[in-house]
Amino acid sequence: MHETASARTDATFELIDLVDYPLPHLDKQLPAAMGQYQHAHTQAWAATIARFDGFIFVTPEYNHSTSGVLKNAIDYLHAEWNNKALGIVSYGAVGGARAAEHLRLIAGELRMADVRSQVALSLFTDFKNFREFIPGEHQVTSLTTLIDEVVAWSTALAPLRA
Repeated sequence: MHETASARTDATFELIDLVDYPLPHLDKQLPAAMGQYQHAHTQAWAATIARFDGFIFVTPEYNHSTSGVLKNAIDYLHAEWNNKALGIVSYGAVGGARAAEHLRLIAGELRMADVRSQVALSLFTDFKNFREFIPGEHQVTSLTTLIDEVVAWSTALAPLRA
């Protein structure tokens, strides 16, 4: 995903790996919507997310939802997500479809604009032995459309972020 996005010239893409942001399980006393981040790890996470105009989340599906680590990272912040575009690349037994749908519900609450296109990777057809990533050519086409939409929506939402 990142390799394909980085080859584009209409936007700049950066990979954010949650392993680089070891956020403990929600340790805040105040709701994120209040914007009063007390801990250094929350402030650093907020500064990172605030820099971006849009996002493409890559998520597995676990127990019909997204991963707990991703949900925790999302829940840490509020305003930093507002008025930004969101695309979803999901993977799982049924392409991670249910994880993507849960992310769309969360995005709505955070005033994010989720784009219609999605890349849904099947563990059975896009991975060899469930480990080696070998996506079909149609997935590249889907990813290109998804990125096009995220860039367009990120640009369109810019006045709301100003």
